[in-house]
Amino acid sequence: MINADLHCHSNFSDGVLAPAEVALRAKAGGVALWAMTDHDELGGQGEARTAAEALGLRYVAGVEISVTWANRTVHMVGLAIDPENAALASGLAATRGGRDGRGRLIAERLAEIGVPGAYEGALKYASNPALLSRTHFARYLVENGYAESTSDVFARYLAEGRPGYVPHRWAALDQAVSWIHGAGGVAVLAHPGRYKYTSLEFDELFSAFRDLGGRAIEVVTGSHTPDQYREYADVARRYGFRASRGSDFHAPGEGRTELGSLPMLPEDLTPVWQDWQ
Repeated sequence: MINADLHCHSNFSDGVLAPAEVALRAKAGGVALWAMTDHDELGGQGEARTAAEALGLRYVAGVEISVTWANRTVHMVGLAIDPENAALASGLAATRGGRDGRGRLIAERLAEIGVPGAYEGALKYASNPALLSRTHFARYLVENGYAESTSDVFARYLAEGRPGYVPHRWAALDQAVSWIHGAGGVAVLAHPGRYKYTSLEFDELFSAFRDLGGRAIEVVTGSHTPDQYREYADVARRYGFRASRGSDFHAPGEGRTELGSLPMLPEDLTPVWQDWQ
């Protein structure tokens, strides 16, 4: 089984490190097949590929697309895409368009509960207001002592139902799958264990995704617990999905997982990279 890490982020979205630095960590972690999947952004793909090739690291281009389904946000990873595809680039630009406005609303809500200056503070961590995310706000809150970790920030301030949460309408499920397919890629449902759906809603999501041509789900990911590795391996078997694997790495010391350190996929599952040359 290949040590593949097909989900991670650079400072072109909400990661901390430049793409070349992420490539170095992937190589150091024993990764043999790597994809960098920034949120709604393709700008770092050239640097990532160049760095990977210099290190002898096999690379596929990727992206993580924000999707609204059943009034909640889900994420879809596109793998082995053409990052120069015009329709994909246009769709991602439209998806990014609401991030700055949402960021200002998040800052307003945080100010109401005694957290001033959050918009300007979050911008220090973002390369572009159009890429502003909740993770950037989380880093600002940790820096200023409002929480001990970014995960603690989400739990207390930024997750659904918390005082700083602001919903946003992202791309539709069918749009995201269409953009990925149009760019020659494979659509993968990211970290399903993070979504707060009922069993019936999950069945509808998995079925709709499959019917649109979605090929795989993330089974072993830094966002899942070991119990969820087994749960979503069963989902892959039941719906006929291929399986993907990725750390969801954002920054050293953030999250539970380093690049390349996850357990391997169950041997009976077909990996998403099975047919890649």
